[in-house]
Amino acid sequence: MQKKTITHMIQNYVQEYQRKPAITSQWGEPLVGFADANHPEILELKDIISQQHVMPHEVIEKPTIIIAYFVPFTKELADTNKAPGDVSSPEWARTYEETNGMFGELNNYLIEELKKMGYKAGVSKEATTFDRERLISNWSQRHIARIAGLGTFGINNMLITKKGCCGRYSTVVTNLDVEPDKRLNDDYCLYKSKGICGICVQHCPSEALTLSGYDRKKCFQVCLKNAELYKDLGSSYSDETGKNANSAGSEVCGKCVVNVPCSFMS
Repeated sequence: MQKKTITHMIQNYVQEYQRKPAITSQWGEPLVGFADANHPEILELKDIISQQHVMPHEVIEKPTIIIAYFVPFTKELADTNKAPGDVSSPEWARTYEETNGMFGELNNYLIEELKKMGYKAGVSKEATTFDRERLISNWSQRHIARIAGLGTFGINNMLITKKGCCGRYSTVVTNLDVEPDKRLNDDYCLYKSKGICGICVQHCPSEALTLSGYDRKKCFQVCLKNAELYKDLGSSYSDETGKNANSAGSEVCGKCVVNVPCSFMS
């Protein structure tokens, strides 16, 4: 019952948020998963991502669950970003920023609601920033969402859910007393499961994606180019102090998640 309640909270919040006069973005219905905060694969993130990757117990004491949720973008938004080349559409950049802004407010809402229910909750301070030299985050939303059973990784380095990979993720750590969800066994990436597709590699404007790996430095150069173009939309991908704020603008691309079979799965 609590899992359904929290899922409905998130879904209803997103639905209401997009009705705000200042918001131009629209989103699909969010998917919500509940990861075991003490799952062995959480600890492994220190080896997979970074030795500095934050652990759930560093966010709150005695955590049990990480609530992970995926907010899908719309097909209409994806269509605006289909043009070849490395320039993202202005609509794509704006929705990226508005989604990040919504996450901050939605997570605060969830934390307060969980407190009313008698639980502790918090968000990792590393969730909204990343190491600009190593180009990694010390709180991987996608890896945690995978442990929560929301999806599987594609060769586009994105997590593919049952609703596709075109959207964004966020997480809240809590001591909620519910059964965690299990990882998915199926692989949604057509190349990984059947050896076909690979269209995302063809669409990558920087050749950062290959069938055998991912060059994050090449990818980031495209993001920086778009940040120079979209300085007027703000930069929500930063920590609360602004210490790691994006000084240029909206660091976006998104070419590998639009106009591909896994963009939208249903």
